[in-house]
Amino acid sequence: QVQLVESGGGLVQAGGSLRLSCAASGSMLRVSAMGWYRQAPGKQRELVAIVTSGGYTNYADSVKGRFTISRDNAKNTVDLQMNSLEHEDTAVYYCSLVKSGVNYWGSGTLVTVSS
Repeated sequence: QVQLVESGGGLVQAGGSLRLSCAASGSMLRVSAMGWYRQAPGKQRELVAIVTSGGYTNYADSVKGRFTISRDNAKNTVDLQMNSLEHEDTAVYYCSLVKSGVNYWGSGTLVTVSS
């Protein structure tokens, strides 16, 4: 019932920046967290960052200090500001939302970091 639409993916050079956005539609009642995951070629999907309704954030060790997640509860959006991008950040990035203990996913947006 909840739908997530991502935007902002693209091709950037190493050291550059990119900002991903995710817009959620549907009932936001009982939404406890929103976040971003990514899946690199040949790798498992991994957590990048999450933010709860109360503002708690958690980041993967590999992106701490470089990525920042932010949530706008009024607009039902969550953004991921990515700075100092590395080739290893290349992946499909997925927006995620937890509602009543159930995880919902967007379709993903591709981020490619070149040297």
